[in-house]
Amino acid sequence: MLKVLSFLRAYKKPVYIALFLMLVELFVELWHPLLMAKIIDDGILKNDLSVVLIWGGIMMGLSFVGFGAGIINSFYAAHVSQGFGYDVRKSLFDKVQSFSFANLNRFPTSSLITRLTNDVSQIQGLVFMGLRIMARAPLLVIGGVIMALIVNWKLALILVVTMPLLFLFMVWLMGRGVTLFRKVQEKLDAVNSVMRENLAGMRLIKAFLRKTHEQNRFAKASQELKDNTIGALRLIELTMPVLLLVMNISILFILWFGSFQVTSGEANIGEIVALVNYATRIMFAFSVFSFILMNLARAKASSSRIVEVLEADVDLLDGEGLPLHKDQFQGSVEFHKVSFHYPDTQVEVLKDLTFKVKQGETVAILGATGSGKTSLFQLIPRLYDPTSGAVTIDNHDIKRLKLTSLRKQIGYVPQESRLFSGTIHENICWGKEDATIDEVIEAAKAAQIHGTIENLPNKYDTVIGQKGVNLSGGQKQRLSIARALIRKPKILLLDDSTSALDLQTEGKILEAIKELSCTTFIITQKISTVMVADKIILLEDGCIVDLGDHHTLLHRSELYQKIYDSQHHQEVASNG
Repeated sequence: MLKVLSFLRAYKKPVYIALFLMLVELFVELWHPLLMAKIIDDGILKNDLSVVLIWGGIMMGLSFVGFGAGIINSFYAAHVSQGFGYDVRKSLFDKVQSFSFANLNRFPTSSLITRLTNDVSQIQGLVFMGLRIMARAPLLVIGGVIMALIVNWKLALILVVTMPLLFLFMVWLMGRGVTLFRKVQEKLDAVNSVMRENLAGMRLIKAFLRKTHEQNRFAKASQELKDNTIGALRLIELTMPVLLLVMNISILFILWFGSFQVTSGEANIGEIVALVNYATRIMFAFSVFSFILMNLARAKASSSRIVEVLEADVDLLDGEGLPLHKDQFQGSVEFHKVSFHYPDTQVEVLKDLTFKVKQGETVAILGATGSGKTSLFQLIPRLYDPTSGAVTIDNHDIKRLKLTSLRKQIGYVPQESRLFSGTIHENICWGKEDATIDEVIEAAKAAQIHGTIENLPNKYDTVIGQKGVNLSGGQKQRLSIARALIRKPKILLLDDSTSALDLQTEGKILEAIKELSCTTFIITQKISTVMVADKIILLEDGCIVDLGDHHTLLHRSELYQKIYDSQHHQEVASNG
């Protein structure tokens, strides 16, 4: 909690102003019962109208002061809470951007979304209440008891006895509430996860008639959220009845014993009225506590979830070496006894890989599903680090290179074509933010998508639907390729990113890539693509079973021969 609240340091001045104004409000509220007692005892009971007018005017003046202080306090409280929320969200987002894939495996997407939105909102609300009413409530209780003791210490002892009991009850309640509300936030994560998966896979759900199944899955997650929320709220709602019962009993005792003191002349009626007034205000402050308690419990649970993200150790640290400029990169890549397994598992997906690729060479990686092709790709731009061995570029261990300078020289087209909200022009410029329109068109032409774009009504200003729903699979792949080519990378990684393209279009793209003179890695299942590669790496169960060009492997590798023969026969059959 303290780590999250440390973001308030940037708002020291408005925080102090808000707290000062809150104290002004509190001062006004604590003095009103004393002034009322003065009016009753010296004015009403003695039939002295001047006393009533003078002290009544003072009460009214103080009321206006308190009103003004409250309005300005609300302004500063809102300013601080909104700025605080912005800073926390920004820090969380920046932290997530620095996460490695291993970190992202620990925090599911749905959970991160909840932490960035709902959890931050809980803390934000707590900050606003803290500056507006939270600190005021305990001070009102303490101040009310002190003022009651000044008015009549014997009767005020009733309040002195009951206050600690109520305080201990609420401390116990808050401890239980934190645990319960943490479970509520976790169930909210689960609901968000189901909703996200459902919306993302809506076409598949409709195609497979899984509507009822998804409804039941959502109903189950939603029911668990409902049950946990009800359980937490039931506990918190116990506060109000207990507070009212104890405080009303205290007021009855004050009236009961006060009546004897008035009869015996030990107390004035104004004093009794003031004590009842203080007791009522204390009761109101404790009732505010029940509301604050619920928010404090939720905020504490949320803050621990936020801190988990902020304090997460990022395992991919930036290299300590000097950044290399583009003209210093050549693009030769070497794997030296590289093995790799994913976090939280000991099963190695890559085993003792050793190979070298010269600058400008095209390397095709061929293998069955699960053989480790994509895992190999992810080691080159340091999306993961190898568990043993070393990956070097131009004889530099990539762990020693600055991540920014390394990744700027790599064009990566993932297996799933991921497009972003915005225009076609903006999506291609993802590869190079400051690209000119001529560079965008050049990249689109190289990716064989320029003609298609020119036929669209708004051409390069055409807005892409969510995840590119208004584009075909082949168009999305070509846009992804254009996004990688626009940066003219020294190393290009194509992860089965031409699977939706016909052979002619794919051939033109590969010719355009050759003109870039970049080192190219291609994951593919097409023999036609493999045949034009300078080297072919055959992977099986994470091991290199053979390495060579097409003619070499065709003569000496039985696995390669089987793959070649199966596809060759399919082509003959389709052409026949």
